[in-house]
Amino acid sequence: MNRIDLTLDDMANNKFLTLYSSMIKNFTTSTDFSSTEVVSLLIVFYKYALSNRSRVMSTSQLYNLFLVIFGIFDVTIIERIAMNITLDGRSITPDSWIRLFRVFFTGTLHERMKFAFEVYTSAGTVVLNREVVGLAIENFFSGDDEDEDMCEFLFEKFDTDKDGVIGFEEYSEIVQKQPALLEFLGKIFPDDKDRSLVAYCHNIESMFPPDIY
Repeated sequence: MNRIDLTLDDMANNKFLTLYSSMIKNFTTSTDFSSTEVVSLLIVFYKYALSNRSRVMSTSQLYNLFLVIFGIFDVTIIERIAMNITLDGRSITPDSWIRLFRVFFTGTLHERMKFAFEVYTSAGTVVLNREVVGLAIENFFSGDDEDEDMCEFLFEKFDTDKDGVIGFEEYSEIVQKQPALLEFLGKIFPDDKDRSLVAYCHNIESMFPPDIY
């Protein structure tokens, strides 16, 4: 047989095809990834699952991926991303895995804004209040005065209706005008350098950076 992955034996290759054939078709249809890219992503997922002797990835494996390859080091942010892509916050399914790569690599600005806001508000709120914003910016500054000044600045910027909270509509309106503010409460998405590394490691050919001669 033609092996999907030469690092896997015939039994593991057959098992992969049995488990993931229908998923490959579904994800190729429902995402902007090519069939080859979907296969590559699921092969990586499958190897993580095999190392667990399971059909899912563990959150600890996902955390390591964020820290080593995605260049995201805020554990609170990583935990919240895991909560937003999974059903239970404890195990990563193929759907969770593909959703993560979809929003990281092919998501529109609106999809990325929606994802970021859900991550920022996943402490149980549907809006950003001063407590949530204050806790987030504690990672940026060492002094209480600086924290308070930044909190005031952010609310002056984002709380356009001056009701004391920042809703998604307010956030998205500002970010559409100034996309650099997408991750104003902490890094969520890999930067261009890390995206290239991830694309190479996971064989996402459409995301390879252009050759420079």
